[in-house]
Amino acid sequence: MSFSDPEKNIRQLELEPGMTVADFGAGSGFYTINAAQEVGREGKVYAVDVQKELLSRIQQTARAQELSNVELAWGDLEKPGGSTLRDSSVDAVILSNILFQVEDQEVVLDEVKRVLKSGGRVLVIDWSDSFGGLGPQEKDIIPEHEVRKMFEDRGFNMGRSILAGAHHYGFVAFKQ
Repeated sequence: MSFSDPEKNIRQLELEPGMTVADFGAGSGFYTINAAQEVGREGKVYAVDVQKELLSRIQQTARAQELSNVELAWGDLEKPGGSTLRDSSVDAVILSNILFQVEDQEVVLDEVKRVLKSGGRVLVIDWSDSFGGLGPQEKDIIPEHEVRKMFEDRGFNMGRSILAGAHHYGFVAFKQ
């Protein structure tokens, strides 16, 4: 198993042309760009991040790859309504390597639920261990079973696990 691969992980989300996707905590934009390619010109991907300089880099990458379906959304996911997206407005949300970074995961998961359409899906990828100084410290890792329980407590249906990389876990959950 290799290190986490955004392109492979996005394929496991099974996006379709025309879908609307939100990449929460878009960071470097690897997931945003791969999702934008999957949903095509008729689809849309919102790159949501609190760091404006990272959003600017994502915009440059999207332009360089002639992806006109990427929209930037500056937002603080640790505040209710922080993504700035409308209620029930997206088909899928990507949460990659973000939960260990926030103080209140509950607020982030509530935001996922708020913006997802009924039947929408969320791809969750996070660290399963600390690897040679990369990723979070051991004390900051949130075990997969705890994250799954947080989603179940919000009424999500648990989907399949995905192969997210040697030091990551991943799964797909669906909003009822």
